[in-house]
Amino acid sequence: MSESIVSVKNANIYQGNNLILQDVNFEIGPEEFVYLVGKTGTGKSSLLKTLYGELPLKEGTATVVGHDIKGMTWKTVPFLRRDIGIVFQSFNLLTDRNVSENLKFVMRATGWKDKKLMDEKIKEVLEKVGLSHKEFKMPFEMSGGEQQRLDIARALINSPKLILADEPTGNLDPETSDDIMQLLRLISYETKTSILMATHDFIVINRYPSRILKTENGRVLDSMSEEFEDKREIQVDQPL
Repeated sequence: MSESIVSVKNANIYQGNNLILQDVNFEIGPEEFVYLVGKTGTGKSSLLKTLYGELPLKEGTATVVGHDIKGMTWKTVPFLRRDIGIVFQSFNLLTDRNVSENLKFVMRATGWKDKKLMDEKIKEVLEKVGLSHKEFKMPFEMSGGEQQRLDIARALINSPKLILADEPTGNLDPETSDDIMQLLRLISYETKTSILMATHDFIVINRYPSRILKTENGRVLDSMSEEFEDKREIQVDQPL
């Protein structure tokens, strides 16, 4: 796969001193939408956190949108974060600030200074996620679906080539989950953004089929590989 957005080779993924995933190998190309599935505790979040610099990569190699992940420090992680978007299950919004101020906080942290350009970008991303004219809403005044849309808007601020989404529909009802999935797929198509999305939601996977990476028994299996052939039936945690 040429011009990989993500390339992971012979990587061992750790949480502290605990080996979570071993000999991880996969690539994600431009404009690709990939699911990351697996039962709770099998390493999905650890893998995502390694890709966005929250956990160190101790063994193996990985590049994410051109950044070498191995050896990354607290000084270099911000440069990576400027080039990717992160969508969280729990939204991670600043509850004491309105929609606009939530976005401006991220913009200032990633080097934005021109107020006019900031306002223009905020209007652009809010329109893209269906939150036009809600700049002054507080998070507690918004539904779960609206808060997740704001989380996605925040991920789009720096026009990333890659979005890492950790259970973005995990706290949403089925109808709202479907709306968010349609939005993510549309964003991936319109902005030519690659998306790696961790999920437990088998309904979403069946409704919007795509390539799958699966964490299982300390390994990452790729639905595009021969190793996956005997595991066609995807087993993921089903919603309660």
